[in-house]
Amino acid sequence: MGINNNERDASLWNQFKNGDEESFSAVFKNYYPDLFNYGCRITGNHVLVEDSIQELFLDIWRTKGKADILSLKAYIFKAFKFILIRMMAKNNKAELFIPVATENNFELSHENFIVNREQDAATKEKLEAAIQELSPRQKEIIYLKFYLNLNYEEVSDVMQINYQASRNLIYQAIKMLKKIISFYLFYLFVLQDI
Repeated sequence: MGINNNERDASLWNQFKNGDEESFSAVFKNYYPDLFNYGCRITGNHVLVEDSIQELFLDIWRTKGKADILSLKAYIFKAFKFILIRMMAKNNKAELFIPVATENNFELSHENFIVNREQDAATKEKLEAAIQELSPRQKEIIYLKFYLNLNYEEVSDVMQINYQASRNLIYQAIKMLKKIISFYLFYLFVLQDI
């Protein structure tokens, strides 16, 4: 039986805390693509996203992994989101910045969702339209839970909400998707024949 991602992460983190630079490099390589994609859904400024990732890993390097963490993945995404929001605020000094406002910019395309497994183009279009109807927080939680495969505790940590709120938000997002998709199917099969 192979090692799972959490065990791999814990091993890399412990090795880094003990001075192994290669494990730090491995953590960076493992998380960079997902951090970049996540950041680009919060802001379209790719340079700012890359700068935030660099800042995150510089901070981790400076502290030499002193933080005691339960989930490396949740720790990295939470810290990254905090740094990105701080850098966005710094770049937008002329505007009053409220961190929650970044949630309004969160973009989630249908390619990042479970629909990758579907072959039917019409179903993809319906799901894409349904996802666009979700609130920004619902889009973000769907991305974290289903695309990045974070568990509820990790999602709660990244979004800075409690465990039950994360479960409720997922439930509401899925319920909304089902409702929207049902409406589209009803419209497609019933109303178009009238």
